[in-house]
Amino acid sequence: MNHLPQESFNPGFSFGDVRSFNALQLAYLGDTLHDLYVRSFLLTSGRQVGAMHRMATRMVSAGAQRAMLEAIADELTEEEMDIVRKGRNAQAKHAPPKHSTAADYGSATGLEALWGMLYIRKQTERLHYLMEKAIADTEEIWGQHS
Repeated sequence: MNHLPQESFNPGFSFGDVRSFNALQLAYLGDTLHDLYVRSFLLTSGRQVGAMHRMATRMVSAGAQRAMLEAIADELTEEEMDIVRKGRNAQAKHAPPKHSTAADYGSATGLEALWGMLYIRKQTERLHYLMEKAIADTEEIWGQHS
């Protein structure tokens, strides 16, 4: 596929130790990274902006993110799975979005926490590899209504 940005998005400042952030903080950052990767991928698709927006909405949904997490689960290290579990079990102070289940929302938060951890640790090659695999392996799900 290789449609995702290879360059690091890291702004160049140090975040310090990743352990100083809780799972929801990592997911906060990971949510933006997920959106950026999805939009970068879609920009290369040649679609009109409206079509890209509709597809991006499907790709960033909790259900799609749960499927993406399942697609890469066998690739994750024990440490990465630990971050995913912490994200999945984190208690947000709000209800899940109305079009997702609590299980989907928890999995999405776990995936986003993983993205955030990899970014903070400047493991951008690993982030890129997992994100690209997650998108490629779930395209049939979120691309059904293209």
